[in-house]
Amino acid sequence: MTDPKLEVVFENDHFIVCDKPCGVLTVPERSADSGRRVLGLELQEARGIQIFPVHRLDFVVSGLVLFAKDAEAHKVANGWFEQHLVRKTYRAWTHAQDFSHIPANVAAPRKPITLTAGQTFEWRGRIKRGKRRAFEAPDGQPSITHATFLGKVASKHYLEWDLEPITGRPHQLRLDLSRHGFPIVGDALYGSATRLAPDHIALRAYRMSFAQINAEDRFELPDTVQINANPA
Repeated sequence: MTDPKLEVVFENDHFIVCDKPCGVLTVPERSADSGRRVLGLELQEARGIQIFPVHRLDFVVSGLVLFAKDAEAHKVANGWFEQHLVRKTYRAWTHAQDFSHIPANVAAPRKPITLTAGQTFEWRGRIKRGKRRAFEAPDGQPSITHATFLGKVASKHYLEWDLEPITGRPHQLRLDLSRHGFPIVGDALYGSATRLAPDHIALRAYRMSFAQINAEDRFELPDTVQINANPA
């Protein structure tokens, strides 16, 4: 029987794609048991087999996560991610541009942007992970984000974006939006003064594309897996 807590979007003999809710861990934390739900462990219990996480989403972020059901598929999928062959698209709601959340001594673009729907950006930086958050640093890892401004969210004062991380650095999208003056709604760590539900920010991984991988090499995964993009 399928566990009602597990939102499985796609499954075959080698992979499972789940829709992870906000406030759920992808894999166990390194520290002692925190009592938080862990999606990978719930999958193992529900399927009765070992589950191999291929990548992860932040605790406060919702959306698509890929797990492998055998060691061979896991090894191959890790290679896809290392070669940037799996393309992930996120939907974000942000505040209007403002730099007041960035301390004066912190380097940031602080460049006013006049936005028009459909406008695209390529944001490059060097990201280093601290204890709680990421930050820009000369000795950080190179990062690239492609961002598309979609317009204003109907009936709200938020801005809507599609984001594609070309690299996969920790907190990359959260930091990139924040440092350009657009903190994600609910993301207090990166400058939002708005609170959503507990452990929830308005960022959702809603599309995962495997189209860049040869069809005969991708273990019968479809070209694209997509879910509802609403990050609310």
